[in-house]
Amino acid sequence: MTAPLWTPERSRCEQTRMFQFMQQLNRKHNLSLDTYESLHQWSIEHSTAFWSELWDYADVIASQRGSTVLEHPERMPGARWFPEAQLNFAQNLLRYRDEQPAVIFRGEDDTRIELSHAELYRQVAQLASALRKQGVTKGDRVSGFMPNIPATLVGMLATASIGAIWSSCSPDFGINGVLDRFGQVEPKVMLTTDGYRYNGKVLNSLERVQGIADKLNSVETILVIPFIEARPDVSHIPRAVLWDDFVDQDAAEIVFEQLPFDHPLYVMYSSGTTGVPKCIVHSAGGTLLQHLKEHMLHTDVGRDDRLFYYTTCGWMMWNWLVSGLATGCTLILFDGSPFAPQPSVLWDIAEQEKISIFGTSAKYIAALEKAEVKPRESHDLTALKAVLSTGSPLAHESFEYVYRDIKADLQLSSISGGTDIISCFALGCPIRPVYAGELQCRGLGMAVDIFNDDGQPVRGEKGELVCTQPFPSMPIGFWNDPDGRKYHDAYFRQFENIWAHGDYGEITAHDGLIIHGRSDAVLNPGGVRIGTAEIYRQVEKVEGVLESLCIGQPWDNDVRVVLFVRLQDGIELDDMLIKTIRDTIRANTTPRHVPARVIQVSDIPRTISGKIVELAVRKVVMGEEVKNKDALANPEALELFRDLPELQS
Repeated sequence: MTAPLWTPERSRCEQTRMFQFMQQLNRKHNLSLDTYESLHQWSIEHSTAFWSELWDYADVIASQRGSTVLEHPERMPGARWFPEAQLNFAQNLLRYRDEQPAVIFRGEDDTRIELSHAELYRQVAQLASALRKQGVTKGDRVSGFMPNIPATLVGMLATASIGAIWSSCSPDFGINGVLDRFGQVEPKVMLTTDGYRYNGKVLNSLERVQGIADKLNSVETILVIPFIEARPDVSHIPRAVLWDDFVDQDAAEIVFEQLPFDHPLYVMYSSGTTGVPKCIVHSAGGTLLQHLKEHMLHTDVGRDDRLFYYTTCGWMMWNWLVSGLATGCTLILFDGSPFAPQPSVLWDIAEQEKISIFGTSAKYIAALEKAEVKPRESHDLTALKAVLSTGSPLAHESFEYVYRDIKADLQLSSISGGTDIISCFALGCPIRPVYAGELQCRGLGMAVDIFNDDGQPVRGEKGELVCTQPFPSMPIGFWNDPDGRKYHDAYFRQFENIWAHGDYGEITAHDGLIIHGRSDAVLNPGGVRIGTAEIYRQVEKVEGVLESLCIGQPWDNDVRVVLFVRLQDGIELDDMLIKTIRDTIRANTTPRHVPARVIQVSDIPRTISGKIVELAVRKVVMGEEVKNKDALANPEALELFRDLPELQS
């Protein structure tokens, strides 16, 4: 067995909330749980007891809990959690009202805004009162076309306090991308800023807002938050009003609507690269309980922590991040480029703000290593206790980079789940070791397994990631899907009554998890299934390669592997470099993984949240139409893959 990169000391384990929760269960239920594996097994064998105990441990605020934990446990979908409960999501996030910092915002231009828990509550009260006066009631939609600033958080909390439904996307979306999303849910109010900053540039939002307003007839008020200018001119935008002219300055208290556990909280959107985005509806209670579990137990967040995640408001990690308020911690928000004005900018903030939990993407960590950034040598990271990574599988080399060049003594958690569940299937565990390339554990209360094509669980071999029991953060359903058919087909068509997530992975000998890529991007040369992440890991070790994208091209009654590479400036793909790439892949995987074609491209298309789009590239290569380019950050890059002569023979 391989040695772990990090093992928490016994004294550190015993101070974690995970350990304390386990001891509490032992005392209350006369158990002898002493490892995470035993705790996880108990949590799925006694699922209702687990979620009930978590409710108590997390001290969920509710006007009514009820005696029933789960109705219809045999139904997926169709199970109902805490069907008698009445609660409010925002009330749980605003439980602290003291002067400790709740939110610290850092902007690309060195702007710093700090709000205490008391000030955050006051601002939410002012906006919630104004929204009520505007006629917003429970079930109405409020949308945010916003950068990641405190006002976005205030907007969400005010919306949730009323029982309205929040939906957001980042300001780098084009007009059609916004309309594809908000046009489906028909918001009554839309929040926006006058602009935002990225990579040293000031970008105007109001031009697009005017175009959106012209076509989004449901919107009665466009609330503009000054961010670039002190008082921007919004006279040319119909139904627009500035923040200070809208909020109720006299409001001091919030009326928290008490609502069912499964009352809609968020509408989230699929990436939308293969058509109009799916509108995924998540419940207030399910989101709250799942996030409390992931923050308190798996990430060990407490009042003294400073929690940061590099994200936009169009990625579910924003929703995940802001739930941290329920623990009383301080959120660190950042909006801008993670490499401007220099590659160390986020680590400068980590040092200055004493960030204890630093969240980011696998792509960012790989880019840091390529840029030879070594925070361990240049920054005081005494406060840092955990680094989280998601968005794509974190390569073995990136694990080693973190421990070598960022900090030796920390919990590195590669986490995986998604917009579909607004949370994680597999994530970190503060009482378990970290092994290179592995997610530490399957989440508590999550009956995660790997199935082969016959629907049988397997160990040590690759297959479909599934969840065999209901969990609270399953979507309520999809928007405008009255018979539930779209929802059923998205997750339950492959295995009846079992959630199939669409990830291709394996459970390891350490009871950790490896994600090998998305199932729909799996390559199949000669009938052998290959996860694209297995290839990316090898290619991106090669000197001169910045990133890569791999597809399977139908060829000669089979599938051949085609690899596209983006190289560092000044480097050209020649026969020697192609041989190095192929030899590296062959030496570390199998001959089946070796690409038949290696092609240099100047850019690789990705979604606005940073994920590469293998399916869209495959469509272009095969001469098919990519229906929704507005979901892409760089749609023009798709043209680099059209009618390539190298793929005609």
